[in-house]
Amino acid sequence: MVNFFNDNKKMFSFSLPHPMDTPRGTHESRNQTSIMEFILLGFGNVPELQVLLFLLFLVIYIMTMAGNILIVVIVVADHHLHTPMYFFLGNLSCLETCYTSTVLPRMLASLLTGDRTISVSGCFMQLYCFGVLACSECCLLAAMSYDRYLAICKPLHYVSIMNDRFCFQLVAWSWISGFVTASIIVSWISMLMFCGPNEIDHFLCEFNIVIKLSCSDTQSMVLVAFLLSSLFTLPPFLLTLTSYISIITTILRIPSTTGRKKAFSTCSSHLIVVTIFYGTLIIVYLLPDINTLQSMTKVFSVFYTILTPLVNPLIYSLRNKEVKEAPMNVVRKLGSFTAVQRIQADTFRSK
Repeated sequence: MVNFFNDNKKMFSFSLPHPMDTPRGTHESRNQTSIMEFILLGFGNVPELQVLLFLLFLVIYIMTMAGNILIVVIVVADHHLHTPMYFFLGNLSCLETCYTSTVLPRMLASLLTGDRTISVSGCFMQLYCFGVLACSECCLLAAMSYDRYLAICKPLHYVSIMNDRFCFQLVAWSWISGFVTASIIVSWISMLMFCGPNEIDHFLCEFNIVIKLSCSDTQSMVLVAFLLSSLFTLPPFLLTLTSYISIITTILRIPSTTGRKKAFSTCSSHLIVVTIFYGTLIIVYLLPDINTLQSMTKVFSVFYTILTPLVNPLIYSLRNKEVKEAPMNVVRKLGSFTAVQRIQADTFRSK
């Protein structure tokens, strides 16, 4: 009898499946992010240049922050600069300050300490901030070129068209479009599964590289991102290019040779910087992903993330006579205000 029950026990016994035997899809659906951090390789392939690169990017960061913050302070403090052109410049400088701070501090820390790891959430946050600021700058540069087009080519209609309300709408549209676009892309990326590898061959969390590390299906996301990138680069670039071509055509009709050379020099420098910014963005995000371009992605990214914010204050504002005179005007106002306060204090004591 005992043998009978033992035999039946063996017959009807079973064992639970081991967790490792669970189908891959079921296990991964419970843990969508199996890796906890990414590694930003940056410029780690040239270890002998780490100190030199750190000093170079540190100087660039200090100069960029100082130049852009100075422009914001000047535009706010001097009421003579409360015009549409300087309103746009102030917003651009504020944007460039945030733009640079999204990329360079993390890069400097990596070069100094050698720690190239970044958490997944930190990577998504950097990607979000970068997306907001890049899209906003594309739209803002187009608005600035349109402002200059109206001022030079349509001067009689400039005041009526470029009023305070319209300026505010253009700036608000630039910022809101950046926030909306980045929110769509990053919220979608955050739902992807990342199972490894976790090395990003870049100095920032760049969209095209991050989605290649996902083990999910990203075809629809790549298509939507391509459409949004096209929307926020090609139309603004074409509008900017058309505006500056019209401006240069109008300048060439100026009878004064000196005035024509000065205006042409300023507008051509604007056009060069804008073309570099839009051009490198288009190369990285819109052109086919071939090996030659992949190897140059970091170089192109340096142009629109580091060099453009550095050059913009010099090109747009610091060469301008009104901006150069503005700090002295602010100092004179402070001096006169201090003198008035001192006179009032002396009068009060004498009474």
